Amino acid sequence: MVHWLFLDLDSYFASCEQQARPDLRGKPVGVVPLVAETTVCLAASREAKKYGVKTGTLVAEARIRCPEITFIIARHDLYTLYHKTIIEAVETCIPIDSVLSIDEMICELRGSQRELSNALALADKIKTTLRQRVGETLTCSIGLASNRFLAKVGSDMNKPNGLTIIRESDLPYALYPLKLRDFPGIGPRMERRLLDHGISSVRELCSLPMDRMSEVWGGVVGERFYHWLQGKDVELNETVHRSLGHQHVLEPEFRTPQGAWMVTKKLLVKVAVRLRKEGNYARRLSLQMRFTEDLYWAKDIKIEETQDTLTLLAALRRLWTLLPEGTPFRTSVTLFDLVPKNRHQLSLLVNPSRENLGEAMDHINTKFGKGAVSVGGLMEQDQIGAPTRIAFNRVPDLDEF
Repeated sequence: MVHWLFLDLDSYFASCEQQARPDLRGKPVGVVPLVAETTVCLAASREAKKYGVKTGTLVAEARIRCPEITFIIARHDLYTLYHKTIIEAVETCIPIDSVLSIDEMICELRGSQRELSNALALADKIKTTLRQRVGETLTCSIGLASNRFLAKVGSDMNKPNGLTIIRESDLPYALYPLKLRDFPGIGPRMERRLLDHGISSVRELCSLPMDRMSEVWGGVVGERFYHWLQGKDVELNETVHRSLGHQHVLEPEFRTPQGAWMVTKKLLVKVAVRLRKEGNYARRLSLQMRFTEDLYWAKDIKIEETQDTLTLLAALRRLWTLLPEGTPFRTSVTLFDLVPKNRHQLSLLVNPSRENLGEAMDHINTKFGKGAVSVGGLMEQDQIGAPTRIAFNRVPDLDEF
């Protein structure tokens, strides 16, 4: 019996480009944020991966590894459009329990779907439906398992276009060929901690008792890992958003103080729209800047509980006066200490009618199109830098592009 189906789209950004452009099919493709030898690949097609090109590979290095590679500037609106179509296609086969990212989703199997033969038939149906309704290049790898964690692990074990089954009866032996870093939640720092505790293989990890696992992780996460590796379906705590932010690598023409300021203001306006859309207020604003001189700078400021764009921009200006000299390379703004609307406390220092103005502007832009109205002084910036991009765990709405 299996309880969960995890779907992971293969080389998603690159596959979308190959589907939209038949001339790229069967060829190595790298998707990049901008045209520059010093930037990195956001994604690589399966043909490029055969040469060792992957997410994070420098463009200059990718050219050396794969001289025939074609670089394409990312089109996040295209990937979001395909994402919506994929969601609709999968849901003709089975309801989606949760969309985890632009290229990952998970479905709970119920009743007779949990029988292995039926689960396998369902996985095959999903693959066929995607090919027929979305396109032949947009393949997926599927993991079937007794819990969500192992379904995710299984989806990575046999790529591309793979199908992996991990039943409780297969454990722990089915996991032994994996590396520690193959498990979600084990990154470089956690791997180092495991090594410090004398754990260097998955076999050794799976042999740990629960109290030892809890000791290594330092709490309840270790207990969850113990149950997950046993195949038990332990509930995950619902994620609570405690921050909202946007970052952007500046195009060469914006790597000046004035250019960086214009892009950063635009990022903050976008974050403010998201803040209101999600029904939150912020109490702290952070500005982070990476400079080409290998300097990183960050500073935050407390603000009166607000979701007003003009109030946030005024706070940003105060932070900007503290910015050190240098050539800006990447800018980032983040709102912290978020408060849900139902817990928002009114302040005598904040004009409620101005906050209502922000919601009214959002409504007009939604109804009549992005940019129909804008904060004074920002209208001319709508066409500069900082286009909407797909974050790791957030898929933008189409009206954000």
